[in-house]
Amino acid sequence: MTRDETPVVQVKQLDVGVDYSQVYLVDERCDVGGFDGVPGHPVGIIRVEKGSASLIVGPQWGTVEFTVAVADRDPGADLDGYEDIVEISYESPSGRVSLEEWEGREHSLPPLPAGPGAYRLRYHVRGMDEEVAIEIGDHYFLQIWPEPPRDPTVLKSTSSSFQYWLNSERSRQAGVE
Repeated sequence: MTRDETPVVQVKQLDVGVDYSQVYLVDERCDVGGFDGVPGHPVGIIRVEKGSASLIVGPQWGTVEFTVAVADRDPGADLDGYEDIVEISYESPSGRVSLEEWEGREHSLPPLPAGPGAYRLRYHVRGMDEEVAIEIGDHYFLQIWPEPPRDPTVLKSTSSSFQYWLNSERSRQAGVE
């Protein structure tokens, strides 16, 4: 396969119930961890530990539209369609993951294309600020593809909610609560 070929992507669209502004990506061999003790990452709206990731959403509770795309290689970011976009490395022990709600309801996702191992998560957010969500609607888009670990990256940052989470993470890392 050459780099010019289009990635093979499996997409799943979901309505996900949220509480405490969180949704979780969870490997079948892991539980949702306590993210308080997890080393911080400078991307604020997503935190990972082996086998699980906590994804922050705008509303504290309710139902949000979530799209997950599992690809065999980097499918490219949607820089025009979303206000905030971050990337982070993720380790999947089994190669099988689900999106999990606060109360434990699971939404199974397509199997990860490289099986167990290292992946990259790219999390896109639109409408995280309340006034924007009313106008354009909020939406969350997670891309997953195999990639060796590398540093977290902020690709785009425009909402005040994202800045709040980013600054909260930096304060937590610095020991200021």
